[in-house]
Amino acid sequence: MYRSETRGVVIKVEPDYLDDESEPGESRFVWSYTVEIENTRAQPIQLMSREWRITDAMNRTEIVRGDGVVGEQPVIKPGGRYRYTSGAPLPTPSGFMSGAYVMRSKDGEEFCADIPAFSLDTPHDRFTLH
Repeated sequence: MYRSETRGVVIKVEPDYLDDESEPGESRFVWSYTVEIENTRAQPIQLMSREWRITDAMNRTEIVRGDGVVGEQPVIKPGGRYRYTSGAPLPTPSGFMSGAYVMRSKDGEEFCADIPAFSLDTPHDRFTLH
């Protein structure tokens, strides 16, 4: 489990390699990742948008931006948590992801909450890059 904390927003990420959805012979490796966002602040916060940096083993980086997560812009109450699972494919058997969420407080203040960098690795050594 990977963890970061920014201004009272705790973000935990747990990646998982999806062997059933991956096709190594076609350079397709797929991971799911589960994110838990905890609000330790005194006021509610809303997740407005996200930015992911997805880097493969060849050091190629893709930036993904969008509103909310999985079609939602959740409001997280003080002491509350929001959890979701999404996925990411790569053309290489390893890589990493990092990013940030734009959060908005009840009074309209916006700030970035860092998503911890986390590793995407296959659970075995049978893949090599050519």
